[in-house]
This record gives sequence, structure tokens and C-alpha cells, in this order.
Amino acid sequence: MMNKINIHRTHAMTVLCIAVILISLNGQSYSQKVKKVGTSAAAFLRIPVGTKGIAMGSAFTAIADDGSAMFWNPGNIATQEKLTLFIHHSPWLPGLDYNYFGFSIPVSRVGVVGINVVSLTSAEMEITTPEAPMGTGETFTAASMAVGVAFARSFTDRFSIGTNIKFIQERIFHSTATSIAFDVGTMFITPFRNIRFGVSVSNVGNDMGMNGEDLNAYVDVAPTQEGNNDNIVAQLKTDKFDLPIIMRLGLAYDWWLAEGSRFTLACDGVNPNDNAASLSLGIEFATFKEAVVLRGGFNELFLQDREQGLTLGAGLKIPPLNTFTLVIGYAYQDFRYLGGVNHLSLEIMF
Repeated sequence: MMNKINIHRTHAMTVLCIAVILISLNGQSYSQKVKKVGTSAAAFLRIPVGTKGIAMGSAFTAIADDGSAMFWNPGNIATQEKLTLFIHHSPWLPGLDYNYFGFSIPVSRVGVVGINVVSLTSAEMEITTPEAPMGTGETFTAASMAVGVAFARSFTDRFSIGTNIKFIQERIFHSTATSIAFDVGTMFITPFRNIRFGVSVSNVGNDMGMNGEDLNAYVDVAPTQEGNNDNIVAQLKTDKFDLPIIMRLGLAYDWWLAEGSRFTLACDGVNPNDNAASLSLGIEFATFKEAVVLRGGFNELFLQDREQGLTLGAGLKIPPLNTFTLVIGYAYQDFRYLGGVNHLSLEIMF
């Protein structure tokens, strides 16, 4: 009898995953005709947050239940019952550091309020000019940052919705670009085997264009005449670009293998405005009452010229110490041409 139930559950999850795949491929068939790869501003907003979501191949829309939920699906933070502090660090790519900070507070009978900060910073780089191609002796840095305020509320024990409003800034030396954007997400636990269904749309906001003194140029208004005519200051005008809007549709299902052990399968259909649609798959095995968790996944399935691929990771929950619980996570993300990236996260629940 138990085997028949498990077979039916497996078939149900398979059918739902196929549905997500079909939706992704349908979006992909259109987006392959008009490619917009690399045409968005604030590309750092696409970098995944949290070792749990990264290790599961970014198939996290229907699962996000830790401090990174404000990034993946703000509707999921409505399920948090404790104050949660979440920190994520990664030496992203050569010369870049990626950091995320999240803090959420449950407010009785209202919902859950959170704040989040994500930043991507560069090391110092040498300034070069046409006149000094080997360097001027000066250096500059570049940085991208987003600061958000999130709110989520559960309307039933199966349905929640949330949003995250954020200020975005990108800076290169003395020039900056800013925007205001929002994310919105929902979570629904279906009555069919308690399969979780999540939908989120991220980074909906104003276009971004660079402004600043680095764009100033001295113009000679009379180049054919003698004298000092190049004292007119003009400012170069840069194009504005869309934010990287991302729509995610996710499904997840838990199999309880034995007391204290769980196996989770998740799949996400991802449809961004600056690339073709793709599919993400993730698995998670938890044992010893969630104290030890192993994860794996795969990014960008069915995406032509994909850069990302296999992901792996693990989590360790420290037994409660006084009034707080500590969770440590690690994830490895493989890139086809740029090598592997390591991620570390720390979550404290009060």
C-alpha cells in the first residue's frame, strides 16, 4: 500500500515538473528569436543569494524559508516565526566580493517585516587613459548595492503573499546610476499531497542610466580657430537600460523517508527579460531532525550557451544554544568558463 502511494506521489510531482518545463520551453521558443543577453542594468541583481538556494540549482521559489527568502520569494517570509538574521558571503568572481544581509521580524497579527542589503564590490583598479595606457598612478573602484524593505502576510495556513521594495545604486568611480524597484511573490501549499507552488517576479522598476562628473568632457567649440576654445564643459549622455526582471515559477514536494529524515525535490521555470527561459532542478536530503542537510542541483537547463551548471552544498544546524539556533551553510557553484565559486552563509534565529 505504501509503495502505491509513493508511486502516485512520484507521478504527480513528475507531471507538475513537466508542466513547468513546458512553460519554460514555451517562453524560450519566443525569447530565442529576439536575444537580449547582456542588455540589462544592475546585473548583480541576478546573482543568487543563500547557500541553500544556490546548492539546489536556484530551484528555490517554492522552498525559500530562510533569511534569503526576501530575494527568492518575499511571500515566503510570512512563515517565519522567529527573528532571523541572515548573512551570506562569496568571493564571487576574480576581483569581486558579493555580500548579503537580511533581518526579518515577525509582528503579531500583522505579518513579517524584513530589511535586506545586497552588495557587489570590486577591488581597486588602475586608471588608464589614451595618453597613459600603462596607468596614471590613480585607482578607482566600482560597486553595486540594493537596500530593500520587505513585508509578507499569511492569509491562510496555505497561502501567503509578500513584497520587497528596494533602492538600487551602481557606482563606477564618480558616476552613479540609481533606481527604485520592487519584488512580489506568493506561496501556495496545494491540497494535492501538500505540493508547494511558488511564483515571484523580481526587479520591476525604473530604467537606469549613468550620471556623474566622470562623464564631463571639455569641448573645443571652434576647432579651426586659434586660441583657448576648449573651455566649454559638456556631459556625455549614456543610454538607459532595463532592470533584469525575472519571473520564477516553482514547485516542490517533500518525501518523509523515516522519522527525522526528509527528501525534497524542487524545480523552477525561470523567464528573465534579458535572456532565454530555462529550468532549474534541485534536491535536498535532510536527516537527524534537520541537523544535517545535503543538497545538489543544476542551473539553466535547456538554455543555449549556458554558463552555469552543477551546484552542490550542505548545511549544519547547531543544537539550540540558550535562546537562539545557528545554521551554517556552504554551496559550490560551477561555471563553464569562469571556474567554480564558493558561497558561505550564516543564519541565526532568535
